Amino acid sequence: MRDQLEDAHRHQDDGYGRAQHLNKVELPKRFYSSVDVARGEDGFSVTLDGKQVRTPGHKIPVVVQSLGIAQAMAEEWAAQGEFIDPASMPMVRLINSAVESGDEMVPAFRAEIGKFAGNDLLLYRADSPQELVAEQERHWDGALVKLARHFDVSFQPTIGILHQKQPDATLLALDAALEGQGLHMLTALVSITGLTGSGLLAIALLNQLLDEDEIWEAAHVDEDYQIRLWGEDEEAQERRKKRRIEFDMAAKVVAELR
Repeated sequence: MRDQLEDAHRHQDDGYGRAQHLNKVELPKRFYSSVDVARGEDGFSVTLDGKQVRTPGHKIPVVVQSLGIAQAMAEEWAAQGEFIDPASMPMVRLINSAVESGDEMVPAFRAEIGKFAGNDLLLYRADSPQELVAEQERHWDGALVKLARHFDVSFQPTIGILHQKQPDATLLALDAALEGQGLHMLTALVSITGLTGSGLLAIALLNQLLDEDEIWEAAHVDEDYQIRLWGEDEEAQERRKKRRIEFDMAAKVVAELR
């Protein structure tokens, strides 16, 4: 299910997804000496040699409402060596993606998270082997119970992959949980949804029903079972480490803006 969010991430080609392709071309040289965080009337900005950072695509000034987010971005800029490698700057890429997407994408992001939550990873269960069934129950049942109690709703998990419609009241409550969230928050939640394959886990994080480690473990129940069964290759392990870093940056945005 995680792969199905690829279309929702196409907007991130402006400032975020573009970075995934930079390893195929020559990286730009570092052009600045000093990195600072400046506070203005609209929020916080990163400055390079005193000049405010702009997005790579549309050259839009990057302003955030959280000092913690600005500091995380500044740390990534400061950590660059002779060349600037966007792949090593997950917070910068995430915020650039939000800025270049624009506020007009807020309804689409909210709808995408809600769509995944209504057809969620946690709702489709295996019928065998028993070890996998037990792991899904252990990680996913608890998450569903916390969400159900918090929003006073019910879920209808199913065995297999055939679509199981969730109650209308549940879908409305989950959508309402995202009401009023801004562009940066929703961009982070879309990223978490994509990285975990679960809109419900993203909503659980927003409402502090599960912590980051619990969410990451729940998102990888099936993958971890396959690793125990067949072992893990080095490339897959490296990809997972990179995804976890991106997840942690998105989770930081949620925590800072919550």
